[in-house]
Amino acid sequence: MSKRKSSVRDLSHPDLLELKRWNSPTIYNGWEQITDGDIAADAFNIEETCDFMPQMGSMVGYAITVVCEPGNPEHAAREPDPWEAYLEYVASLPSPKIVIVQDLDKPSVIGSFWGEVNANIHRALGCVGTITDGAIRDLDEMNNAGFKALARRLCVGHAHVAPIKWNCEVEVFGRKVLPHQLIHADKHGFLAIPKEDETRLLEAARFMDSNECKTVISTARESAGRSTKEILDAIKRAEKQFGEAAMKKFGRRGEW
Repeated sequence: MSKRKSSVRDLSHPDLLELKRWNSPTIYNGWEQITDGDIAADAFNIEETCDFMPQMGSMVGYAITVVCEPGNPEHAAREPDPWEAYLEYVASLPSPKIVIVQDLDKPSVIGSFWGEVNANIHRALGCVGTITDGAIRDLDEMNNAGFKALARRLCVGHAHVAPIKWNCEVEVFGRKVLPHQLIHADKHGFLAIPKEDETRLLEAARFMDSNECKTVISTARESAGRSTKEILDAIKRAEKQFGEAAMKKFGRRGEW
């Protein structure tokens, strides 16, 4: 089991609420402008996720990382009750939090870390949702708790589930996630934002969303009564304007 550890956060709760207003692709569009990472390989999930609460929209928070292995009864024999220490750790960190669960039974699904009770407990401790490469159960009840979940599938039981370690690096859906890392997730998947990219992310997402609206999107919507050539010429000009604006702001052209 891991010792309690505090985190230093660069973004305020109002900043996080603003980030939540956009979907994850929009956040990616901002992130790609400011990162030194590989925009074709870093930060986002590699494997397919399933958002079981798409009606809740995006979720944003800092990662609580935990590992479980519901199919292995030996963990309970070695550590009869790890839940108290784990939940104390969860409670010690500021909200909002997203619980990132690596299930060592993968690719099998034996039991679920999540159900009605655990979702409500974590919600009471300031967690807004989870990303687990295992399963969830009690789907309607988790919805009722307002606890969002991205997972591989549903299942019936909990088996021998318990937290076996936490506050450690985990890997879910092909993406490694560190404790306290900023997470943005929705029905498209998720982003685990590198620490060095946090402070500029909100400004970049705002700018790129506005840039799209002022150039390529508005031009494409204003096509009524125009010939095909006029439409394509206008879109070409808009794409040029989009790229020039991004280049002036970030030194990169962006998608268009």
